Amino acid sequence: MKITEARVIVTCPGRNFVTLKIFTDEGIYGLGDATLNGRELSVVSYLQDHVAPCLIGRDPQQIEDIWQYLYRGAYWRRGPVTMTAIAAVDTALWDLKGKIANLPLYQLLGGRSRTGVLVYGHANGADLSSTIDEVGRYREMGYKAIRAQSGIPGLDSTYGVSKDRMFYEPADNDLPTENFWSTPKYLDFVPRLFEKLREVYGPEPHFLHDVHHRLTPLEAAQLGKMLEPYRMFWLEDTVPAENQEGFRLIRQHTTTPLAVGEVFNTIWDCKTLLQEQLVDYIRTTIVHAGGITHLKRIADLAGLHHVRTGSHGATDLSPVCMGAALHFDTWVPNFGIQEYMRHTEETDAVFPHDYRFEDGFLYCGESPGHGVDIDETLAEKYPYQRAFLPVNRLEDGTMWNW
Repeated sequence: MKITEARVIVTCPGRNFVTLKIFTDEGIYGLGDATLNGRELSVVSYLQDHVAPCLIGRDPQQIEDIWQYLYRGAYWRRGPVTMTAIAAVDTALWDLKGKIANLPLYQLLGGRSRTGVLVYGHANGADLSSTIDEVGRYREMGYKAIRAQSGIPGLDSTYGVSKDRMFYEPADNDLPTENFWSTPKYLDFVPRLFEKLREVYGPEPHFLHDVHHRLTPLEAAQLGKMLEPYRMFWLEDTVPAENQEGFRLIRQHTTTPLAVGEVFNTIWDCKTLLQEQLVDYIRTTIVHAGGITHLKRIADLAGLHHVRTGSHGATDLSPVCMGAALHFDTWVPNFGIQEYMRHTEETDAVFPHDYRFEDGFLYCGESPGHGVDIDETLAEKYPYQRAFLPVNRLEDGTMWNW
């Protein structure tokens, strides 16, 4: 069996997605997600110009060798564009292998470790009361774990808060939107948010919160300490993720569980964090961390150090990535939780899939491979639309982390 074509498909059914479709001479194909939010066309060019020509004629079942070829052979290793492109190839090849074997992907990885995948949804509101109400809506839908984000008094915009509360999409304009940020206002408000949520909903729900890299290690330690009475499931992305050593100070001063990793691309980005047990959950995801092959290495290292997985799963990942992630989650022994933001009806129509949500859990299907397909005819009806993620400034105008 040989690879005959590697086709890159770009579509925008509400937001941009990049999909790699690898064909073989036996008529079987596999799909991989290649979406890099706000930088989609960079990956398109990398795949079309530097990856696809190198795949033609290769045996698609040699997944490890092809991964090493694309990683080691490029010389310019790592980085979000390179690793997203590699991930797309890797995911498509695992999908192919499942179809060749007539087995769902989780069986190729080693079989089930659980029957369902615990997921968390995103509840957000413009203020405290609306956020509390939105958490209630997610509870009614069956979610057992809920990320709560709220507008901050005195700030015009806040990360994680959207006009359409059920379908959050931060990439919006033809040029980046500029937002403003105040750490003192944020630190004053967030503990009150979770105090009220516990008062209203009691001890049962798992609550999560995303700081989105806005704090210094000392500020993050202070926030973690203030949140301890409310027994958070995790506090996510407290500081810029590239500063692994910064987590030592946070860890020394709070027992609030810490999560990080959605922007990580390789095991080297989190090696110190895992080996020193500086975090409790690693949030690397298939599409941005080199695919299933490399995510498995990260999860194995994490498991040695009592760190569980909690993969990124916002809508900037297509259903192709979500389908593959659910098979990975079903297998991985040190699973923690999976982020889940529902896609729009238009997106679901472009990417038909067999995974399903029920009572707080997602369940992967039993179709061969990862169980997600693409309707190319429908995808053509939604052409690419340039969109940027916002940028942040402090109230004095200084550029800050978004």
